[in-house]
Amino acid sequence: MQMRMGVLVLILLLTSSALFAQTGMQAGMGIAIGVPMNEFADQVNTGGGFGGEFLYAPGNGYFGMGLGLDYLIYGSETREEPFSTTIPDVTVDVTTTNSILLGYLLLRVQAKEGPIQPYADGLFGFDYLFTETQINDDNWDDWDDHDGSDQIASSTNFDDTAMSYGFGGGCKFRVWESSTEATEVFVDVQGRYLRGGEAEYLKKGSIHRENSKLLFDVSKSKTDLLLFKVGASVEF
Repeated sequence: MQMRMGVLVLILLLTSSALFAQTGMQAGMGIAIGVPMNEFADQVNTGGGFGGEFLYAPGNGYFGMGLGLDYLIYGSETREEPFSTTIPDVTVDVTTTNSILLGYLLLRVQAKEGPIQPYADGLFGFDYLFTETQINDDNWDDWDDHDGSDQIASSTNFDDTAMSYGFGGGCKFRVWESSTEATEVFVDVQGRYLRGGEAEYLKKGSIHRENSKLLFDVSKSKTDLLLFKVGASVEF
């Protein structure tokens, strides 16, 4: 999980560095909530996470295009296990997390002037659904010695990918404007409806353990999702 999140952050930073070298750029990041829809809602719970996007909208043009990434967790469970059969007096936390990574090409029609700027989006991309288990040191008693590197090992148990497309909209509320440069900061509120293709995935309780073997109760459905996000965006 930490490696995947590190790669995600690196992609965002590299993209932002390339984009910020130009003018007419927009970058945003916020907290996301994903509500499963239709048959997907019968299988998984509402998920939470975060996401970011980068757009290029030159000048005062009403059209922009860019890329977006959102990461959601829709299920998680933790259990305590012995470190090994020969060392039962040392225990670790075993956490299984069900997640979705959404990546998409973003096309936007927007208002570019005034303190309140509504917009409409069209999206095309993919849903990557994956279940990962990681082992963590459960000894958090000595806070002074804890450096955050408590993960011992991790493994992706199951994953699948589906194409997705959708539409949405939102509104940006300007909270700050530079007096010397063309820079503005907004509070950004948005909602999107994404039609996801059919995929196989695991959910909370889908992994069973029998005689040291893993058995998967695999679910399969379309992956429609209603996505809400609140955050901040910056325009250069």
